[in-house]
Amino acid sequence: MAVPVGYDMNNLSTLQRYGLAVVSCGVALAAAWPIDAPASSFLLAVTVSSLVGGLGPGLLCVALSALAFGGLFVSGVLRPPFHPTDPMRMVVFAATALMVAGLMELKRRAEDAGKRAEDALREAREDLAHVGRVTAMGELTAFIAHEVNQPITASVTNANACLRWLAGDTPNLEEAREAARSIVNAGTRASEVVNRTRLFFKKGASQRELVDMDEVVGETVVLLQSEATRYAISIRTSLSSGLSRFVGDRIQLQQVMMNLIMNSIDAMKDVEGARDLAIASERTVSGEILVSVSDTGVGLPSGPAQIFDAFVTTKRHGTGLGLSISRSIVQAHGGRLWATPNTPRGAVFQFTLAIEDEPLDPEP
Repeated sequence: MAVPVGYDMNNLSTLQRYGLAVVSCGVALAAAWPIDAPASSFLLAVTVSSLVGGLGPGLLCVALSALAFGGLFVSGVLRPPFHPTDPMRMVVFAATALMVAGLMELKRRAEDAGKRAEDALREAREDLAHVGRVTAMGELTAFIAHEVNQPITASVTNANACLRWLAGDTPNLEEAREAARSIVNAGTRASEVVNRTRLFFKKGASQRELVDMDEVVGETVVLLQSEATRYAISIRTSLSSGLSRFVGDRIQLQQVMMNLIMNSIDAMKDVEGARDLAIASERTVSGEILVSVSDTGVGLPSGPAQIFDAFVTTKRHGTGLGLSISRSIVQAHGGRLWATPNTPRGAVFQFTLAIEDEPLDPEP
């Protein structure tokens, strides 16, 4: 019985499988008669019947083969009436045929189990891929929410300040104008964060330009000054005075500074005593730019290294993404970010930035 290539044996009906066993025995008998090779021919028939049809057709083929082998080739038509070794030949053949049928059944079951395992593995991979997509979407949502929330918070704070300046008996137009300008800057920054995120997921190149890190620090301080004033936090800066120019992504680095400054503000807003936030930048001996943000807040947790892992947070309403994102940005600029305890209390976050010697490509 010819079986087409790629044909699934499981599609054979019960009648076809048992019919295959009968046909296999007939073919084996026809082949064994002229060449006098009954054992090999019938064992081949048992193998085919068991492998294709299963255990039932295999046992049927064993029975038919044993009858034909014993009746026609051992002491029957084609042999002398009796020989002392005939019973042993019969037993050996029957045992061998049963063993072949059993082994073929085990092989079938192993193949079926392997196929089921492959199907289960493929389904598990599909489920895992789905979970991965859902997780990635959740992380992206949390990332956007975290990064956009800060300029929105700054806009609300500056808007309230603007209203207070305008609500007085003598409106302070200059201060109100400055608060409105800060609102515009915060809104622009939120738009730039979204654009950078879209660029990242389009696999676009980072928008690098000649950046003065001192200017980045100053811009971020201006954005968050109202938030610091709200909690009676004093901000002082000690910058490198023009020694911190390098090629980098201004918006990403502003994200780093905003994350670190906001973390310091959150750490100090409920503490008693002095609330001092110090920001410093300098050029190291090795030529890197070193930026530090120090506060007098609650300090670092017991496992400071873990705070840079994604979704690890000590804040009640934190996302646990700010420091993880900041570390990734710093590393993309060839630097590293770390934290140490401050004295007598608080924390110091520091990061380095590598300075690229290659000039920017000219604009086309």
